[in-house]
Amino acid sequence: MTNYGELMPVNIITGFLGSGKTTLLQRLLRSPELSEVAVLVNEFGEVGLDHHLLQGVAESTLLLENGCLCCAVRGDLQKALRNLLSQQTRGSVPHFRRVVIETSGLADPAPIAYTLLSEAVLRHHFRLSGIITTIDAVNGANQLGTFPEAVKQVSMADRLVVTKADLSDGPSVAALRARLRTLNVAAQILESTEIPGDIRHLLTDDIYDAAGKFREASHWKAEAVDEPADHEHTAGVQSFAVIFDRPLDWSSFGVWASMLLHRHGADVLRLKGILNVAGLPTPVLINGVQHIVHPPSHLERWPDADRRSRLIFIVRGLQRSRIERSLAIFSDLVNQPALLPA
Repeated sequence: MTNYGELMPVNIITGFLGSGKTTLLQRLLRSPELSEVAVLVNEFGEVGLDHHLLQGVAESTLLLENGCLCCAVRGDLQKALRNLLSQQTRGSVPHFRRVVIETSGLADPAPIAYTLLSEAVLRHHFRLSGIITTIDAVNGANQLGTFPEAVKQVSMADRLVVTKADLSDGPSVAALRARLRTLNVAAQILESTEIPGDIRHLLTDDIYDAAGKFREASHWKAEAVDEPADHEHTAGVQSFAVIFDRPLDWSSFGVWASMLLHRHGADVLRLKGILNVAGLPTPVLINGVQHIVHPPSHLERWPDADRRSRLIFIVRGLQRSRIERSLAIFSDLVNQPALLPA
């Protein structure tokens, strides 16, 4: 079986209408390290324009038929990715080592991620690398309060890029960043002007990239601080980190996570974790999207002296206290065999 880390990475770039997705993607594709990239552009409407803007910097740019890549058109994505593989084998498209999907401004990224993780053929060739969401500093706050699509795009992201900050004022940008943090406690938040010269890390860092997994885990620990949060959450979405002091039993944790996702997977938008597993000297990284959790990845060392397990949840309509209590009860049962039924 192919090692999961050796599968071709697929990135999703999403964001609400007019938030600067194409501009960011153009900037990314100009990086010499990202020259071997195939781009799929999904646009809402009968006539697509963004793929023409990208063809100057990416030779392999394809326009998906139409719509928002919701469940009704997942077949288009499957067909497009399969065709890309066939075309590369035949040599009819330039060689590529990564695929980037730019969604429409009205897209829900969850079905895209689910397709990559679950479709029988695709999951043997591709892996989900990361989701980047752009947010307009001028209109973003209003969009988050009005459109559930904007909330979903933010809550599922691994990177949040705030655009047009120069057109807004400092307090408004700060308030927007604070709101983004309540929706997504784990994502790195950057203003487009803050993106470093080595821009490729926006795409390449994930828990399966040999060079980037340590940086990714460090971001999780830095962003997901151990603070209880009581905020008004948009569309019932909230994010939080559950901190667990003692090492976790891997088998029992797997059973608990499977039960949680089986019962509530549709409302667990993202699950990330850096875990102290009993019997292992270094941490295990996990990353999941709704019902499906990626295979675990291992770090060669801890990012810092803190050895506590940190589980990051981005959920819709689920109570933090119930999740914390269920894990604690399940762990106590495992650590006290006498309490288990015969």
